[in-house]
This record gives sequence, structure tokens and C-alpha cells, in this order.
Amino acid sequence: MLTDEAERIHLLDLLRGAGTTRPPRRRPAQQRVRPAVQRDLDSMSGTPAFVLNGRGDILATNHLGRALFSPVYADPARPPNNARFVFLSPHATEFFPDWDQVAGDTVAMLRAEAGRDLYDRRLTDLIGELSTRSEEFRHRWAAHNVRMHTTGVKLLHHPVVGDLDLPFETLPVGGDPSQVLLTYTAEPASPSQDALNLLASWAATDDDIERSTPADDSEPADSTDTPG
Repeated sequence: MLTDEAERIHLLDLLRGAGTTRPPRRRPAQQRVRPAVQRDLDSMSGTPAFVLNGRGDILATNHLGRALFSPVYADPARPPNNARFVFLSPHATEFFPDWDQVAGDTVAMLRAEAGRDLYDRRLTDLIGELSTRSEEFRHRWAAHNVRMHTTGVKLLHHPVVGDLDLPFETLPVGGDPSQVLLTYTAEPASPSQDALNLLASWAATDDDIERSTPADDSEPADSTDTPG
């Protein structure tokens, strides 16, 4: 018996995929974030905001978002990927105090995305990398959990400003069903709001924090990519 809507959608995605002839395994066209969406992100100067895809790639962010996720951006690979950070970075358990829940949610997100597109080369490459390099990921992937968290509270420990307790919301990005907008806010007059204010001041003066645009965070185009 299906336990929630996420599992129902996942099953339908799998059934649709199973009923089609398997296409060649191709690298999909490079994802881009529309300039208007980037302007929306930049207009939210007091709110960390991101655009992500179903693999957990951070496709775009604003200045405060990049500062908040500076440990994720420390990996030189582009685009930065939340799943890779969660399971492969030695700093993940410090950055996410509730790492166990974050890890479970991350695997569930990837499994749901696999149900939507069984032949996404970048997704299968990512799952293969994580399975090879992380025993934790292998165990969790075998559990077959599928959950969708579009709202909640995320606990973070930032290396500069310390602990933050931030409610989050995710919304679909119009024009691209594979992209979502993720925002973090803090309760007014709370310690987390003070920490965000301090983070904004730090980001404004730190030379290592650069404004992120879709072009900055995208991988170079692969000449073998097949448009799709």
C-alpha cells in the first residue's frame, strides 16, 4: 500500500518508463536558468535563494545564498551538487547537524528523480559515483524510500556565523518542470535572523564570495551532448 503522494507519483513514473523502448543513454542538454529567474533571485537580497534541479545541482543562487552554502561551493566541481556534498564531503556532518535526516531526504529525492527519467546520464553517473565512494549512500539507496519535502526547517552550522534554524520553501520554476526555487528565511528578531544579517555583512566584504549566475555554475558544454 502506498504511504503518500510521493510514492504514488514515483510508481507512476516507473510504470511510464517501463512501458517505453529504452533510448540511447545520452548526456542531456546543459540546463540553464532564465535571466529573469536570476534577477528574481538577486532581488531577494535578504533571503538565501537557489534554483536546483532534481539531481541536487545548484543551477543558480543569489549572493546571500552562495554565502550560506559556501561549504558546498568549496568543491571546485560545477555545478555544485548537494548530494555529492552530503555524502562525500568531510564537512557535511558539521554543516548539517541533522545529517541523518538530510542524507535520507537526499537519497529519496534522487530516487524520485530516477523514476521521472530512467535514462538521465548525469543522474546515473552521479548515483554510480556516490554508490562507489559512499557506503552510507549504498545502504540508503537500497532502502527504496521516496519522499518529497517542499517545506520544513533546516538546521545549519555555518563556519562563519554558527548555528541557523531556517524554515525553507520550495516552488516550481515556471517554464521548466525540472527546476525548483528554494528559499530560506528566519523568524524575525531571532538568533538565526541575527546570524543571517551577520552573514550578509561578511559576504559583502569577503573577496572569496562572488555573485553566482547560471553561467558561473554550469559545466562547460560537452561537444558530444545531444540537444533535448
